[in-house]
Amino acid sequence: MSDWTARDRDWSADMRAALAGDSLAYKRLLSALAPFLRGVCAKFCARIGAPASEVEDAVQETLLALHLKRHTWDPAQPLTPWIAAIARNKTIDAARRRGRRVETDIADFEDVLAAPDGADAFERELDRRDALRLLDQLSARQREAIEAVSIRGQSLRDAAQALGVSEGALRVSVHRGLKSLADLYRLKSQ
Repeated sequence: MSDWTARDRDWSADMRAALAGDSLAYKRLLSALAPFLRGVCAKFCARIGAPASEVEDAVQETLLALHLKRHTWDPAQPLTPWIAAIARNKTIDAARRRGRRVETDIADFEDVLAAPDGADAFERELDRRDALRLLDQLSARQREAIEAVSIRGQSLRDAAQALGVSEGALRVSVHRGLKSLADLYRLKSQ
């Protein structure tokens, strides 16, 4: 019997016992799953280009999903593939919510980044004022959405929660607001 099948047999037995009400078996199962899930989530994060910092969040979301959906597991089926599928889905969900961002430490570039001179600072201030005037022409909902996500850099989840809207509604507001800003900028530039 391979290590995988022996491990799956033990985990499946613990899950069956947990479903029957054995809290010690459930605790033992979760303790055994945590390191396994870290490895699985790390592989999925690497595969989809998500930073390693996302691994622990994906592990926690997977453990929560397992807890909430444990009653849907078919005891006649192996447990490990079911758990791995949930981990994969949770990692992908986290990456979708995060969007496609690349994180780079700017300390590596501090020697080559030029410090702005006074003229550049003046031009940036004019650009900032123009941007604020354009933002003021948007609806309040679109302006708040863009300020939260694009200017303050909040995640969709945090911004949606702060604004009291769903993530989907926030995405629509940001998209429409950015389209309106582009249209306003084109009109201003003509």
